[in-house]
Amino acid sequence: MQLRPADPPRDFDDAAPDEDQWIPTTALSRAVFVCGVLLILAVLFGRADFVVLAVPLALSVAFGLSRRPRGAPGLRLSTVETLPVEGGELGATIEVENRDITGYDLAVLRVQHSPWLKLADGDRPQVTSVARGVAAAVEMTGPAIRWGRQTLGPASAYAVACDGLLISRAVVTGALGVRVYPMTEPFAADEAMPRAAGLVGQHRSRRAGEGGELAGVRQFAPGDRLRRIDWRVSLRTERLHVAATLSDRDAEVVILLDLLADAGRSEGVHGTASVLDRAVRASAAIAEHYLHLGDRVSLLEYGSMARKLRPASGRRQYLTVLEWLLDAYPSPTAQERGGAQLAASISADALVVVLTPLLDARSAGMLAGLVRAGRFVIAVDTLPAGLIAPVTSSGWSEVAFRLWKLERENTIGQLREHGVPVVAWAGAGSLDSVLRDVSRLASAPKVGAYR
Repeated sequence: MQLRPADPPRDFDDAAPDEDQWIPTTALSRAVFVCGVLLILAVLFGRADFVVLAVPLALSVAFGLSRRPRGAPGLRLSTVETLPVEGGELGATIEVENRDITGYDLAVLRVQHSPWLKLADGDRPQVTSVARGVAAAVEMTGPAIRWGRQTLGPASAYAVACDGLLISRAVVTGALGVRVYPMTEPFAADEAMPRAAGLVGQHRSRRAGEGGELAGVRQFAPGDRLRRIDWRVSLRTERLHVAATLSDRDAEVVILLDLLADAGRSEGVHGTASVLDRAVRASAAIAEHYLHLGDRVSLLEYGSMARKLRPASGRRQYLTVLEWLLDAYPSPTAQERGGAQLAASISADALVVVLTPLLDARSAGMLAGLVRAGRFVIAVDTLPAGLIAPVTSSGWSEVAFRLWKLERENTIGQLREHGVPVVAWAGAGSLDSVLRDVSRLASAPKVGAYR
């Protein structure tokens, strides 16, 4: 994974002059002060013993400063993780380089990072010694507990040299953008798709053709392949019979994310999940399942950005889906697009899976518009279970919360009356019963009006 620095790293060659890169420490100031006081006392009181005390201290300071470094230390921040996923380990390396001919007594390193990156001892300074002409590295590892574009850095360091008499100015690197992909929740849907279009895929079609699903035995007809001959039936009836099969077809799945509102608290992969967390993880799971079956998957966003990912299939599309989901964020404002306008960009044979918390009245209108436009729609409720009313001093929060829940249940009931199945997200098997009903509805005969 190529990491793009958020800020360009500092160019040390164009920094301040070398003599300004090292400043005296408190130890050097105290040594100079003590030497000065002893010499002044020796002159004022004519005490030679004060000079004897000052000379060794002055010589040690002079000897330490004679090994003064010339340049500032170099600093580099990097990570080796290629595809970090929620809950996976992420490794970071801070490397400090001594470009001088004298060694550093010690180097103090520190790195800032996103609170969703739990690096071991990442919030504490790291200390290491650096010999002359070499580089010392400090490695830190820890899990990334939430999806998104996280930041690693900037890293800072300063070195101490000349027996603690000089300290370098702080050297700071740029920050790295780390992409943490959402964890794919277990998901499986065994029911048939409402309609299948292409001739590749693993869904059982209702149309006869080349496939693996047995539809029956019929008499041989011109064009039938010889390998389809059922010899047992043919010998018994004394006429050639072939095994008829159903064609395997692929389908197009459109995942529509409702990003008008967010609720709940996000605590990472091992804690509670917000509406946005559930929607993103469910989208990744549904996309992975259908892409594994050879279907085409596309994504739409119902929010301020109104982004769209074109339909495609394969492993590359799955990685593109994960990258697309990293930029999903809630926004209360949305472009004025109803269900009919969204349906214009969706194939009539596609299965539309809408991930919505149903917290905004515009979401219900959008779902009803998609159904009126003739699209096969499944609404997946992403609102976390167990939400409680906020505690306020007025005492009306509990009553308002109950009224809101009743209004939301009424909205769900109206959507179901309009033909929009609403199912709560529960991982594997969440959509089986709904897909079964939608498939039956798609295969039902259409009633037409005769004049």
